[in-house]
Amino acid sequence: MNTELMEALDILEKEKDISRDTLFEAIENSLITACRNNYGRSENIHVTIDRETCDYIVYVEKTVVEEVTDKNTEITLEDAKKLDENAQIGGIVRINVDSKEFGRIATQNAKNVILQKIREEERNSVYNKFAGKARDVVTGVVQRINGRNISINLGKADALLSENEQVKGEILRPTERVKVYILEVKNTPRGPRILVSRTHPELVKKLFESEVTEVADGTVEIKSISREAGSRTKIAVYSNNPDVDAVGACVGMNGTRVNAIVDELKGEKIDIVNWDENAAIFIENALSPAKVVSVIVDPDEKTAKVVVPDYQLSLAIGKEGQNARLAARLTGYKIDIKNETQAKDAPGFRMEDYLTDEYDEEGEYEYEDEGYEEGEYDEAGYEEGSYEEGEYAEEPAEGEPEAEPLDEEPAGGEEPVETE
Repeated sequence: MNTELMEALDILEKEKDISRDTLFEAIENSLITACRNNYGRSENIHVTIDRETCDYIVYVEKTVVEEVTDKNTEITLEDAKKLDENAQIGGIVRINVDSKEFGRIATQNAKNVILQKIREEERNSVYNKFAGKARDVVTGVVQRINGRNISINLGKADALLSENEQVKGEILRPTERVKVYILEVKNTPRGPRILVSRTHPELVKKLFESEVTEVADGTVEIKSISREAGSRTKIAVYSNNPDVDAVGACVGMNGTRVNAIVDELKGEKIDIVNWDENAAIFIENALSPAKVVSVIVDPDEKTAKVVVPDYQLSLAIGKEGQNARLAARLTGYKIDIKNETQAKDAPGFRMEDYLTDEYDEEGEYEYEDEGYEEGEYDEAGYEEGSYEEGEYAEEPAEGEPEAEPLDEEPAGGEEPVETE
């Protein structure tokens, strides 16, 4: 029993994750290569290795002839009789080869063959491992920063976090553990090339699957996600069980579940809303936390006209239009938002426009006092205006009157009195 070879194979199998059969094949090929360097040909060279004891035999097969013309493949009957008493002309005899007699060059070549095979199998093993994890989330350690790219160590392989897939403003330091989303795994001559992301919306979805058991088992379904990495994310959830609250399950008791995801995303805000097959209700939910007065949708054109209270307009649009923009991406509708005061005179925002089939082309309205333009918000975004920095409150500022309701009749039903 060749105990040294057996121990070496066990170590390689565990550390490199390479099958024992592959290692045996590499050894056989290396011995054949060494024999070829000694004898010049390999067609008649054979190697057998006992898989249990690791004992191996190297032999050359030669044809018995009366007169030798090629000493590498032929042998005389007289010499063949010395190896096998039953040898006859035209028969085959086996001649054992002692591998210890191989020269230094032959031995070095055999070694290189084994190492090359081990490297190839190690690359294939790593590729197969991570190819199955594509479109999944893994935990890695920040290894080094190469210019604007970051190398993430995933254990047996390094992944590349390019500048485009990094969250703006997020600082990752060496030895820091982070979760990344595997975008793609490529098999290259230099080994597997793994591309990862910290900005992909699927990263948020996978984090919810790992943190929320109801999402993992399918009780709660994540219907859509819209994300601006590092700032804010909106997700629409739906419960397949009427006894399970989809939003409550994702938030968790005292917000423990969603807070764990927020911490992993370095403080990124997450809005969780209920998905609804009714587009108008879904759009109303998507504009949360803003309150909505009415929603008129056009399913064919994928457009929606939304009316909000006067004091809620800035909250509905959000800082630099972010809330409206994320809601548009989440629902797939182009959303046009106006407050109650402007909706009175805006075509398409009144029910009368649809009852009488009267509709005029709508222009763009500019809010000079607020410092931003009102218009349509779609999935692609909007034309950036001059927004003021700061928080947008849900309640009207002190001293500011609330918006008057539409079409309000005089108090007490009194008729207006005409004066002469």
